[in-house]
Amino acid sequence: MSIEFGAHTFAAVPQIDGRPQSHAQVLRDVVAEGIAAERAGLSFFGIGEHHREDFAASAPEILLAALATVTERIRLGTAVTVLSSNDPVRVFEQFSTIDGISGGRAEMIVGRGSFVESFPLFGYRLEDYQDLFEERLELLAALVREEPVTWSGRLRTPLAEQQVFPRSHAAEHGGRMPVWVGVGGSPESVIRTARHGFDMMLAIIGGSPAQFAPFAGLYRKAMEQFGHVDDAGMPLGRVGMHSPGFIAETDEEAKRILLPNWLRFRNRLGRERGWGEATEREFDAQIAEHGALFAGSPETVAQKIAWAIETLGVERFDLKYDAGTSHEENLRSIELFGSEVVPRVRALLGS
Repeated sequence: MSIEFGAHTFAAVPQIDGRPQSHAQVLRDVVAEGIAAERAGLSFFGIGEHHREDFAASAPEILLAALATVTERIRLGTAVTVLSSNDPVRVFEQFSTIDGISGGRAEMIVGRGSFVESFPLFGYRLEDYQDLFEERLELLAALVREEPVTWSGRLRTPLAEQQVFPRSHAAEHGGRMPVWVGVGGSPESVIRTARHGFDMMLAIIGGSPAQFAPFAGLYRKAMEQFGHVDDAGMPLGRVGMHSPGFIAETDEEAKRILLPNWLRFRNRLGRERGWGEATEREFDAQIAEHGALFAGSPETVAQKIAWAIETLGVERFDLKYDAGTSHEENLRSIELFGSEVVPRVRALLGS
């Protein structure tokens, strides 16, 4: 089995000398980190969409277009596009533009996201949370075929034999832009993804990756039942996993750098959502052998990634490498991921 490796960023705003860095500087740093990911030999670089003060990338497609002009090989996408509060037509137009600029390197990872600030910002009702995503995913599935679209739903004006431009580089060369759906762990989300024939990205941010193993099997079974199979009758579609982490030269150095930043972000979110204060014990449980946080030395992280890949049977592992860590620390983590972790994982898996 061929395994790909990618890096994700949420453009988290670090604290520099006790003060938040400017959003403008964080955005420039993200572009530099995307370039570093290509130099490190990674296959994919993804930027998450957020509409909050503590994350700088509210328009990741613009950052991806910038990266398309200064990279040559690495695939570029969002992680994720919050499809519920985006118009699928506009999403398609943006990605087909990136695909053209980059020579066919655009990928979408779409999802509902774990934050809801975009709903009031763009005039959507939280009561429509579920229906918005289902309708817009259905419309996106029609759009990426790049044929005239006739579609109607409850929450958007209908389309009648509508064509959308520009055509993607992928379509002009007989293919289709890749679309992944970020899945947080419900069987309904898995089935919905398979029904449309999209790839599935498991968003594993807590607990143990092993808990998600049944969803990979369910996805492949559903792809087969929906008729998304190759000429030999084998199910199409890829399964990937996204998990947070951080890599340094030693386990102790990784914890020293990551723990205070992890606690800062985790407790800010906890105060918003009514959770208790996070502790070092909770952090230690997440970085433990079977936890969801892939942090430590290259050897520690490689052993854990190899275990996760074998346990879930995924074709791609994407590391969300930033957690309020500094640009210099992020660059080093990316470099270690590509140059030391990935070769170790491939050796452990015998590939």
